[in-house]
Amino acid sequence: MAGAVKTIFYLETLAQRIADFCFMLIPRKRPSRQRLADCRLVSHRGEHDNRRTRENTLAAFRAVAEAGIWGIEFDVRWTRDLHPVVIHDPTSGRVFDKDLSVADVSLQQLRRQIPEIPTLEEVVAEFGGHTHLMVELKRDRLDRDQSKAERLAIIFSALQAGRDFHFLALQADLFEPAAFAGASSCLLVAELDINRFSQQVIEHGYGGLCGQYLLMSKTLIERHQARGQKLGSGFPASRQCFYRELNRGVDWVFTNHALKLGAIRRRLLDRG
Repeated sequence: MAGAVKTIFYLETLAQRIADFCFMLIPRKRPSRQRLADCRLVSHRGEHDNRRTRENTLAAFRAVAEAGIWGIEFDVRWTRDLHPVVIHDPTSGRVFDKDLSVADVSLQQLRRQIPEIPTLEEVVAEFGGHTHLMVELKRDRLDRDQSKAERLAIIFSALQAGRDFHFLALQADLFEPAAFAGASSCLLVAELDINRFSQQVIEHGYGGLCGQYLLMSKTLIERHQARGQKLGSGFPASRQCFYRELNRGVDWVFTNHALKLGAIRRRLLDRG
């Protein structure tokens, strides 16, 4: 299982790097000061290299929060005893080299084996209210949506949906435990068929649509913004690709290089 997850991850990473390299070679106009000022950078799983700093950990989030990056994106899964924890994969092998299935262990067992995996409560308590939280809900086999909904509502009770946090998901049914936050605080994430996802966002009145920047046409961006829905694109790494997304008017830029792009943005704003 861990080997297959690692292979898929590395192939996805390679594809992103090739795409960004191609866009890096095309010069782009410097974004306007207003575009730069309005830019909302979202650090994808925090600033990490999965060697010194691992993704989706408090250390990864602290690095970007301390640098003033607008938001962090992270993934939520549930332990066997229904505690939400922050980890992307269903198993821990790719990142932590200990192949535990999150849904098969209790929180106590998980923390004993891999204390670096934070609970959702810890992340919300430390970063909620001053760093925007983009919370991706992952699929599992535990069901029990009502119990999950009750726990999520408690965890986010001190924050305001939309202003302080959004929920993300790859399929619309995953938003069931997040119904308390309202449809306008839910963002669908399209991996491939972005037009189908776009239609779902419109039909359900979700807050917006996120997807890989190659999938997002200017027409699609304008369609949703005309309805007051927001767009998030990922995952620029280079200056030129960053410029491209700002010039196209997306609302959020999800990136694995938030510190680098944030520094570029600050230097441009300082120049006036």
